[in-house]
Amino acid sequence: MLDYFKTITLGLTATPTDIIDHNTFQLFHCEDGLPTFAYTFEEAVNNVPPYLCNFQVMKIQTKFQMEGISKRTISLEDQKKLILQGKDIEEINFEGTQLEKQVINKGTNTLIVREFMEEAIKDSNGVLPGKTIFFCATKAHARRMEEIFDKLFPQYHGELAKVLVSDDPRVYGKGGLLDQFTNNDMPRIAISVDMLDTGIDVREIVNLVFAKPVFSYTKFWQMVGRGTRLLEANKPKPWCPEKDVFLILDCWDNFDYFKLNPKGKELKPQLSLPVRLVGLRLDKIEKANDSGLPDITDREIVKLRSQIAVLPKESVVIKEATTALARLEEEDFWISVTHERLEFLRAEIKPLFRTVSDADFKAMRFERDLLEYSLALLSEEKERAETIKEGIVEQISELPLSVSFVKQEEVLIRAAQNAHYWAKADEDSYDDLVAKLGPLMKFREQTTGQDQMHLDLADELHKKEWVEFGPQHEAVSITRYREMVESLIAEMTEHNPVLQKIKNGDAVSTDEADALAALLHEEHPHITEALLQQVYKNRKARFIQFIRHILGIEVLRSFPDQVGAAFDQFIRAHTTLSSRQMEFLNLLKNFIVEREKVEKRDLINTPFTVIHPRGIRGVFSPSEIDEILQLTERLAA
Repeated sequence: MLDYFKTITLGLTATPTDIIDHNTFQLFHCEDGLPTFAYTFEEAVNNVPPYLCNFQVMKIQTKFQMEGISKRTISLEDQKKLILQGKDIEEINFEGTQLEKQVINKGTNTLIVREFMEEAIKDSNGVLPGKTIFFCATKAHARRMEEIFDKLFPQYHGELAKVLVSDDPRVYGKGGLLDQFTNNDMPRIAISVDMLDTGIDVREIVNLVFAKPVFSYTKFWQMVGRGTRLLEANKPKPWCPEKDVFLILDCWDNFDYFKLNPKGKELKPQLSLPVRLVGLRLDKIEKANDSGLPDITDREIVKLRSQIAVLPKESVVIKEATTALARLEEEDFWISVTHERLEFLRAEIKPLFRTVSDADFKAMRFERDLLEYSLALLSEEKERAETIKEGIVEQISELPLSVSFVKQEEVLIRAAQNAHYWAKADEDSYDDLVAKLGPLMKFREQTTGQDQMHLDLADELHKKEWVEFGPQHEAVSITRYREMVESLIAEMTEHNPVLQKIKNGDAVSTDEADALAALLHEEHPHITEALLQQVYKNRKARFIQFIRHILGIEVLRSFPDQVGAAFDQFIRAHTTLSSRQMEFLNLLKNFIVEREKVEKRDLINTPFTVIHPRGIRGVFSPSEIDEILQLTERLAA
């Protein structure tokens, strides 16, 4: 037909072949191995920006694959087991190439699975493998692999690895196994026979495991192609935020068979988040020990022992470490954690934390950052500590107060964004942040990596506060006013003896305080006690308290922070509050912050009648109303 119509024939193929019975080059009248035009895999990888992802090959071969299974290669212990099972050792003689064909050896498959879990490219937490395809020889082989995953890693409840084969109806359609593998966090591993060798386009695949020999060059490269896809721009998935290389675990010497010698990129060393956290904790224990800070040492040891106590006991890795873990049960091990014992913990115990998967990793990252910050301070690495702290404060600033769970910690969230908080922060403060804000990190609002909606809507200013000061009634924003005051106080502290006394923590007499206030007001009319009370939202604080606050000597809570803390304490003391009662208390808190006082009659009028027509009387019992009134009186005092 092509000859008859004198057509122009154009052939496009990803895998040209020169095999006699289907020679792509011959079909299009080219010399073998010399296409009219070729764009190679290497060119696609090295293009700027790249079109395809490069790979590294790791060869895994077991003893039985290399040497076969016979009396010569079977251990004496296993020979005894076989004899007890009634098998004749002399009749057991298989070549390595006969595995999964004439002979099934569970231990070989188990070893492959375990090596994969150790060497695979992991997700950003460094615990679970990224998306992976296991290429198996037969459907029965695939099912055996799935059983091994389920047995070795029961903590994933059978969701980590799934068999995907063409005759299983559960594979297809929306919500099917293939859809889950493509679009969901789990399963991470698709175990397949032929079905996923070609055609599938899951960009997040970062591991390919050749658990079978492949004899077709074309098919082999099509299988490799499952991992070469780059991630879709601006659409990262949580289990694969970045991909610059993928890993091929070749268990059957396929690359040697095709005489290929790939030079893929070097893989980055991977340490899981739990392992990194424990490593930092050990570093901190060592630093505190060397610096003569036993309180910090003891505190971190308690945390470390708590982490060790919850290691997944059903994990095969933990079971094999029974001897090492038993040493930690010895009474005197923790009495004095010497350098030798720290090295033991680093070498034998720290690696076990790669098995931790059932954890809140966002909370763990927050804890890791705080641990890193406190360690930098202990090591007197001030610049590094400051950089880490900025990252922590940014994370805290992204917590959405619109979420009720987050709102309950509003006082701490606001305080921890203030330089004064960090100036006074200690180990108790870090633990408080980990305990209260760590679990909230999953609610963080982040805009990076998400689709953005572009709108063109008219907006209006909701609220902007100004401060008037001085004889000419100049006006600036509250933020600008605070900057002016703080800058002037810092400048004057260099030469003013009273300010220097305050900065050094020395007591200041009433006369000295009055003289300082008069001096500041005379030279800078915008610094008065009344204006400071207005700007720092604290009507009760005195002039010297504001100065101490500005110099970082004393943390002065604003009235909204005091109200928030008081209501948080009230809520924690009343654990059976209903959602309507919580809503009422939240409204009351905002009412007090805005008006700075509340009277009893206010509570049965608007805005409280929006929640119940009878106001507070319709929401709380008489005894509860008395408690709330006592709370409001304390805040107004």
